[in-house]
Amino acid sequence: MVFESGKEGHNTYRIPAIIQTTSQRLLAFCEGRVDGGGDFGNIDIVMKYSDDNGKTWSALKTIVDMDSLQAGNPAPVVDLTDVAYPAGRIFLFYNTGNNHENEVRKGNGLREVWYTTSTDNGITWTEPVNITTQVHRPNQPQVNAAYHFAEDWRSYANTPGHAVQFDKGKHKGRIFVAANHSTGNPQPKFADYNAHGFYTDDHGKTFKLSTSVNIPGSNESTAALLGNGVLIMNSRNQQGDIKRRIVSYSSNGGASWDTSYFDYSLPDPVNEGSILTIKNNTIAFCNAADTAKRDNLTLRISKDGGKKWSKAYTVDKSAAGYKDDFTAYADLVKISGTSIGVLYERDDYKEIVFKVVAIR
Repeated sequence: MVFESGKEGHNTYRIPAIIQTTSQRLLAFCEGRVDGGGDFGNIDIVMKYSDDNGKTWSALKTIVDMDSLQAGNPAPVVDLTDVAYPAGRIFLFYNTGNNHENEVRKGNGLREVWYTTSTDNGITWTEPVNITTQVHRPNQPQVNAAYHFAEDWRSYANTPGHAVQFDKGKHKGRIFVAANHSTGNPQPKFADYNAHGFYTDDHGKTFKLSTSVNIPGSNESTAALLGNGVLIMNSRNQQGDIKRRIVSYSSNGGASWDTSYFDYSLPDPVNEGSILTIKNNTIAFCNAADTAKRDNLTLRISKDGGKKWSKAYTVDKSAAGYKDDFTAYADLVKISGTSIGVLYERDDYKEIVFKVVAIR
């Protein structure tokens, strides 16, 4: 077990994210919800590390604490291409908010986007940088004139889960963070939501936005790179009318989307999922593969860039008669070419655990 609800100063732990650093250290992040299990309130971003591939974990460390306000949606990534940091620099992107999501959708609040960095394997972190004006489009002149744009984005969230960096090709060095937003007044069945992404080509100095995925209700997303330089993004369908994952491909580094469609081989109960590059066009995807409730956490492998999923491994599943959500949000990390680490919520959000799955 990595995080156990009710211990180490927090009522509940949710929204896991995980990366491996250049020293092979695993960094596990999540939201530490101080007073309860709700998505809004006094929420910190916390972290633990492991130097033995997840067998043991450090004590909890708080990375972001906004006092009584919300900090969440941790999206970590290691920048490996900045010559100023030859050992790599860790970026942690996250969101803050001053109201409940449904109120922000109505225009009563603001979600902001930040990042902090570490150059010592997650031990210390820099002062946070606010990038909201570059990657968000909230039409809120009453808050600050700098936020007044033509669009009217309201709710906003990174990933959740790890971000990604292009390691070769035309866009080598680009850091891409999958995200989503709502636009204008709330619409029935969450049709006001769309997935998008943002990226930097200069190691966090400036950021640009991708276009939005053209499927209404596309929501929480993660992305991975294919061997030909194409970016694949996998998204949740917030509308819930089609309980399948949404897949988008980009051939220009995530600036826009060549195609988006529902993958009917990936069932989903309206939940988060995680996608990860193993090598070239071999990728992994993990989610609660059930359309009735959050359960049956499944790791799938594709060897053709997500067109077909040739193998499936059950990571965890409830016993007969279990009525609550058993496995929910998860994130993936590559341990080796034949093993994938899965950090995931378990037993109705009572714990976040880590398991290594051997793949063939």
